[in-house]
Amino acid sequence: MLSCFATKESTMLTTITEGILCCLTGKAASLVLPLESSEPSDGFEFVEVKPGRVLRVRHIIPERPVVTEDQVAGKGNTDGTDDDVEGSLEEDNKSNTGSSVHCKRKITVYRNGQLVIENLGDVLHSEILQCQDGDLEPCSTVEVELADYKEMPSSPDPNSAPPPVPSPLGEHKPAPPPRRRRRKPKRTVQIDSKRVISSCKGTHSDVALFFVHGVGGSLDIWGSQLDFFSRLGYEVIAPDLAGHGASTAPHIAAAYTFYALAEDLRAIFKRYARKRNILIGHSYGVSFCTFLAHEYPDLVHKVVMINGGGPTALEPSLCSIFQLPSCVLHCLTPCLAWSFLKAGFARQGAKEKQLLKQGNAFNVSPFVLRAMMSGQYWPEGDEVYHAELTVPILLVHGMCDKFVPMDEDQRMAEILLFAFLKVIEEGSHMVMMECPDTVNTLLHEFFLWEPDMSRKDSNKTDTALTDSLHTLKINKPVDK
Repeated sequence: MLSCFATKESTMLTTITEGILCCLTGKAASLVLPLESSEPSDGFEFVEVKPGRVLRVRHIIPERPVVTEDQVAGKGNTDGTDDDVEGSLEEDNKSNTGSSVHCKRKITVYRNGQLVIENLGDVLHSEILQCQDGDLEPCSTVEVELADYKEMPSSPDPNSAPPPVPSPLGEHKPAPPPRRRRRKPKRTVQIDSKRVISSCKGTHSDVALFFVHGVGGSLDIWGSQLDFFSRLGYEVIAPDLAGHGASTAPHIAAAYTFYALAEDLRAIFKRYARKRNILIGHSYGVSFCTFLAHEYPDLVHKVVMINGGGPTALEPSLCSIFQLPSCVLHCLTPCLAWSFLKAGFARQGAKEKQLLKQGNAFNVSPFVLRAMMSGQYWPEGDEVYHAELTVPILLVHGMCDKFVPMDEDQRMAEILLFAFLKVIEEGSHMVMMECPDTVNTLLHEFFLWEPDMSRKDSNKTDTALTDSLHTLKINKPVDK
């Protein structure tokens, strides 16, 4: 016990000493540089996305039988292997056909700060067994206050009808219906397209899974998921963001803005993308998955958002502790690490500490941490940006998450066209590390899910199944 206390005390004194030297010299106390991978042959690659900017990527390609042109044409061997190949190809082609979904919605932004979304296309009925909250049931007009979910007092309408005047004989005449004010839209977005949604199996060679971590993490936090899905035959790709894990860490704040990191991931995506790609993001990584899904709607087949927050534009907080100088943050590293453990996990036992160590989470330099938090500026990623997505999205939320409130993921589900929200009660912010079996099963169900459009023709006359009006107010008033 005394030895443990002495070790912690020594670590804290060393951290404080390095922080003081950092303040005196004006240099970073520690600089994250590319590390030698502990498993260099286990699918790790180093990709130079820009000159001098190198990212570590774990890329696992499953071993599949090579199919030649002669085998496809049926001119191969006569020992029966060709029949197996043709049968496999026929099964894959049948699985890749999928279901065609009509994505049609009208998004209107009014000058009074109101966002109106009209869903005019198909309504999906989820068949994911684990997603009990996944059905998109037809609904009537829904009005949600996205800013704080509280009812705000509305100003009186000057054009509304006056209250009824009581008759002297005690008779009350019904008041005429109030006249609605004609609102002038500031911006209107029309979406009318077809999307094919299909089951993505591990045996399909045109499917690739991309895993993107958040601030302070690394690709190692996805260890359970990478092992699980690679064993099922999926091709998996997981990069370390700049300054994280074993990627290079430029000592310039501009290297960690949202746009700089998004361009890094664009390069990774273009390098490894297949025909059908599934993006899985955690926390800040969800924003990058949203960016890629918006930029490449034909290549992104499905998206998973794990504790990603609401559909609001990113803007750094000026009052955050991460605005302190890097040397001060370096002194506070032990406290910040303990706070992350306490807020990121539902329990704070030896198992969670070991998971944090194995996942190489929150192991970044104070300079990188400060630059990452200050660089979260993305004004384009507002509610309209998210409402324009037509890709099916699975939202996973840990009930005990202290970083992302439940309300934010609910707001995200309200805005998105095809969204299925699943809450894991025993999980927290790092739910994929705390409950790997539950998360893996849930994700696999979503990958295999394909919408059943057989009910579409029989319900053509039922407009409630195809038309639903969502009236939502955006977080901040729109500038006139």
